[in-house]
Order: sequence, then structure tokens, then C-alpha cells
Amino acid sequence: MNDQAPMRDDTLPVQDDRPIKLLCKDVWKVFGDGAKQFMAKHNGTPTAEEMSNAKMVGAVRHASLEVRRGENFIVMGLSGSGKSTLVRCLSRLIEPTWGTIEFDGIDLLKASPEALIEIRRHRMGMVFQHFALLPHLTVLENIAFPLSVQGVERKAREARARKVIELVGLGGREQFYPRELSGGQQQRVGIARSLAVEPEIWFLDEPFSALDPLIRREMQSELLRLQSVLKKTIVFITHDFDEAIRLADRVAIMKDGQIIQIGTPEELVLHPATDYVAEFTRDVQRAKVMSAARLMRPQLSSAEYGGTVKATDKISSFAAHIVGVRKNFLVTTAEGKPVGEVAPDDVIDLLADRDQLREARA
Repeated sequence: MNDQAPMRDDTLPVQDDRPIKLLCKDVWKVFGDGAKQFMAKHNGTPTAEEMSNAKMVGAVRHASLEVRRGENFIVMGLSGSGKSTLVRCLSRLIEPTWGTIEFDGIDLLKASPEALIEIRRHRMGMVFQHFALLPHLTVLENIAFPLSVQGVERKAREARARKVIELVGLGGREQFYPRELSGGQQQRVGIARSLAVEPEIWFLDEPFSALDPLIRREMQSELLRLQSVLKKTIVFITHDFDEAIRLADRVAIMKDGQIIQIGTPEELVLHPATDYVAEFTRDVQRAKVMSAARLMRPQLSSAEYGGTVKATDKISSFAAHIVGVRKNFLVTTAEGKPVGEVAPDDVIDLLADRDQLREARA
């Protein structure tokens, strides 16, 4: 494999006709004197040598992605990969040097400062690693704060804040101050504050990385629960692939400011586009990412089945059961239509990490 292989984005299901909520095309963030003029001179396609000679640093380079409405889209990479810079470009918290960013068809790079403020206040929510709660305000006041900035009158904003407080499981703590809360509770306040404005798209930049492992897992579960209720479009930044596996519909992996590959967790683990992606995903248990559809045999036998699973169910979710009963499981679509079966021996082979099986199922 070669780290210069082209980025692949061939994993979004054909049947997914949800509209594109956020479009990012050929975005660059370049640091250096005269960066915009430099990019214009090279028509947005400078070589590494030209960048070096001009003493330019490309924090984000050639970044292109599409996020569909209601999608959990994860951007991940190691420290310095450009992921946080990219998400700040997407919301225009920092100015991209080159490229196109569209939100519901609106070109954010051409939006006036006033229009951009309105979009951020009313249609975008943001949560960062550092909670940035106001220490002199209570939980209720912190959550209602962005609504006060919008000019919402007190009774209405407090009513909405109380509704979100219940949604994130902080009922009874309305009058607590941040110092009286645990780290996980403080992060819930940060999440609730961003949800109070009822955003259409939700940017989360490593929101759980400062939390203890148990609290972090609890907050991941909370995010999944909230998403099942709210159906937000989410762009989530992380450096933790286990977190990405648990939360993502699709993942974009970044390295040195570039998006190396975009795909479902299953696609990234089973079909890495480069050596870098392969190394990044090397220690991931295949059963966590491989779906029943990937492992199933398309024929249906007449034998009695030991259970039924959906095609999208991960092997890890039913591995213990199928091995225990030692009978094939029927695989169905979400609507219940039979499409194949999974054999316990195949699951055992996968759990034993036998390369021959993974290649046969690729």
C-alpha cells in the first residue's frame, strides 16, 4: 500500500438519499505571509515544494467531504493532523484560505458577518473539550445563556433550558454551580447549552477526551441516546478509534492536514486505502466493526435457526449467543426480509482472527 493512494469515499449506501447538509470541497487552511495570494497564484493546487519554498504551512490541505442530514460524521486523526482546524473552518470560526464550504446550499465563505452570526446563533451548536462554563452562573443560567444572546425573553429561555436539562439527565440540578458538578455533569451542561438553540448541525470537538474512561463511555452512550431522539447532523472530532467505531456512521481519517480515507468503520478496518489507515486500525477487533451482512452466506438452509439478526448488526453483538447455541442465525433486512444466514463456525473463525476468512469476506 502507498500513503499517496487516492482518498476513497465509496461506502455511503446507494439507498441513502438524504440531502447533503454540509459540503466541504478542496478546502485549505494555509499559514504564512500572503497565504491567500499564494493560493490564488497557484490556483489552489500548490505542490509541497512550492509550499516549502514560500514558507507556507498547510494545516488543512485539499479537504473534501459531504455530511448528510442526520449523519454521525467523525473526523479523526492524531494530534497535529488538522482535524480541529478543519472543524473550525467548517463553522468559519477560523477563515479557510481556499475552497468551498456550503451549509444547506449557502456558501459560508461568501456569507456576510451578520448572516454568519445568525447562522451560528440559530442553526449551529458547538461543544468543545473544555466546557467553558460560566462559573458565576447556575446550570439553568449557563444553559439559557445562548438564548439570552439571541434576545429570547427570560420566561421562554428558561422554559427551553429546563426542557433540555431534563433531556440530558440533569433534572434537580438547575440551581447548582459548575464547581458543584462532576466532570461528566459539567460536560452535560455544555451539551445542553449547545442544544438549547435547537441547532440543525452539531459540531463536537473532542468533547469527552478530558473525562475519565468510565464517564467518557457514559457520555458516548448519552450522545447516542440524544441522537436517537433528536436526529441531528453531527460532525464529531476525536483521536480515539474505539470512540469513532461506537459513534460513527462514517469516519474521515486525517494525516498531515489531508483526508486520507472516508468510509464506514467496517470499510476502514477491512479495506484500508493506505498503510497509515491500516496501522491506525490494526488493533481493532473485527467483530466490533463487521456486520452480519459482511459475514453471512447468501443461501438459506432448511435447518432450524438459533436466532435472527439484522444485516446491520455487528458480529460482536451476537457472537456469544450464536457460538453458544451452535446453530445458524437468520439474517434479515430492517424490514424483516430474509437475506442470508450466519454460521457459528464463521463467527469462531472471525473471533480467532483468521486471515483467510477475512479475505474471503472482503
